[in-house]
Order: sequence, then structure tokens, then C-alpha cells
Amino acid sequence: MEHRKTYIRHTLPYQNKEIVIEGPITSTGLLDLQMHPDLDAFRRPREQHEALVEIAGLPEGRIILARVENIIIGYVTFHYPDEMERWSQAHMPDLIELGAIEVSNEYRSLGLGSRMIQTAFEDNQMEHYIVFTTEYYWHWDLKSSGLSVWDYRKMMERLMQTVDMFWYATDDPEICSHPANCLMVRIGKNVPLESEEQFDRLRFQQRFMY
Repeated sequence: MEHRKTYIRHTLPYQNKEIVIEGPITSTGLLDLQMHPDLDAFRRPREQHEALVEIAGLPEGRIILARVENIIIGYVTFHYPDEMERWSQAHMPDLIELGAIEVSNEYRSLGLGSRMIQTAFEDNQMEHYIVFTTEYYWHWDLKSSGLSVWDYRKMMERLMQTVDMFWYATDDPEICSHPANCLMVRIGKNVPLESEEQFDRLRFQQRFMY
């Protein structure tokens, strides 16, 4: 399918600086930018930068970022699900994963997470997709945030709900391995019923769950 990407840019004043929220950004555009050293939740900053460049170059890949001058202070990634996960089994062209979201410690509490996600959904760009995210508690920054597992879960739910992503049940073993883990989903208004039904079959693969 054709992946329509409409570049959108917003600015936010912060102290004597300007925060730019933009995307989807191209892999070429990412090459001139550097990662904030705090962005190490998933990989070391240099390795994460390489991963962002790779994702941005994918036909379906989208990177929405927040930056101050040439320093990336936050990002959100969208791409097809990993080949090792059940969500890729049906090879659905209209199933996209919100893979990672991260904001550097210095710039938290500014609402950058929700601003980046909302930017990704502007201009009806995602109305042809089922967009999902798998939230695992072991990826959450409980130490820096000072939140409990359950408070962090509530925070992530509120964040995803800003773009109408909601909790969906599943029998996926990894998600079911801890009660704080969850699957959140948004079904675009132009997604065909066949895709919704196919996604339901991915969510539940144990017969007794039907």
C-alpha cells in the first residue's frame, strides 16, 4: 500500500529556547542531528540514532521528534511490527506499530510525548492504519519518574488516549506475563472490516479465548 507522509512542524517556546516538534523526518534529515545523552532507555544514544535513521528510511517508517537546535530531545517511532512478534504473522500492510517513545529527563513534564504523538496523527495520516503499541513495564523509567508501576501505566494510558488509542484485550503471552503490561490500539476510520477481523485473530490465538 502507499504510505502517505505529510511533514508537519510545530514550535514551542521554552525558557530562552525554541523546541521544534516535527515529522515524519527523513533519514537524511536525521543525519545532521545528535541525540541528547539522556535518550538511553532502549539503546545507547549513538545506537538509537542509527536505529532512527534506519526506521525513517523504511517505506512505512515514521519518526516524529522534538529537538532544540540540532539536539534531539525526544522521539516517537512508527514501523511494521518485528518479524519475531505475533503481530507480523499476518503480514498486514495496514497494521503499524508505535514502537518507542522517549523524552530526555531535562525536558519532561512539558507534554512533549503527547505533542509528538498528536503530530503523527495530524492531517488524517493514520486513518488507513490500525496503529498499536505494546506497553511493557520493564521499559518504563520508574526510577527517574518516581512513579509506581500502576501510576506509570495510567500515565501511558492517558498519553495514548490523546490520539484515541485504547486498551484492547489479548492472549499474547508476553503482554499477559505481567498485569501492568497492556496492548493499546487505534483503528483508523478508513480501515476495512476485513483488517479489523484479521487483527482480532492476531489478538486471540488460543481457542478457549474466543
